[in-house]
Amino acid sequence: MAVCLLSRTRFLILFLLFGLAACSGNKAAQTQTFSEEPVEQLYNAAVDELENEKFNVASTKFDEVERQHPYSNWAVKAQVMAAYSLYMGNKYDEAVVALDRFIQLHPGSKDADYAYYLKGLCYYEQISDVGRDQMMTQLALSTLKELTTRFPKSNYARDASLKIELTYDHLAGKEMKVGRYYQSRQQWLAAINRFGEVVNRYETTTHVPEALHRMVESYLALGMREEAKKTGAVLGHNFKSSKWYLESYALIDDPTIKNPEGSPWYKLW
Repeated sequence: MAVCLLSRTRFLILFLLFGLAACSGNKAAQTQTFSEEPVEQLYNAAVDELENEKFNVASTKFDEVERQHPYSNWAVKAQVMAAYSLYMGNKYDEAVVALDRFIQLHPGSKDADYAYYLKGLCYYEQISDVGRDQMMTQLALSTLKELTTRFPKSNYARDASLKIELTYDHLAGKEMKVGRYYQSRQQWLAAINRFGEVVNRYETTTHVPEALHRMVESYLALGMREEAKKTGAVLGHNFKSSKWYLESYALIDDPTIKNPEGSPWYKLW
């Protein structure tokens, strides 16, 4: 009985020693597998991948900088660079998520203005032609405007302002396309409303002279000659050298003009 008890005791001791050795081995393996690398080495490796245009790999490596060294200054910079790598790899949705996270965590960072700018670019580069939905145009506009409002002296504010003007022009182009469609359907009031939107909301864009001329056309089609004359006067006062003024002037001066096919003066688009 004593021998049996002694054997069990020895077995238990050996089992515990074996278990401790196994745990030590596992910890050693884990330490070897997940050992931290110097932050500068990690960051520079990510930059190398970025320069080699391996954008997905670069993004992952920048994420690793934050994972291994979450409280370092390098980690903050790595968050922005990870988003930039995603942007360069045309992964716009993922880049926007990363940038929103950065803006939320570090609103006072010296790179906050760049985060807004990069987010705006993610939307801006997805703007489609005027015949399609303009959600991306609206998102680009709101993001870039937020940048110029929050950081008016930012190095990125000037380029953001230029892109804002281009997004306005794009949105005005969409309104013009819809307005011309209504004209082609002889839905004159609907056309006037669309062209009026261009004149009132996008007055700095290149589409305004044509919008005023189309309003003259539509008013004349409705027999509203006085409204056509007032609109033509606005066109002449602001864009006297425009070809659209010359066309409007001809229409108001002689609204019975016919085209070669003998159809009414208005054209169908």
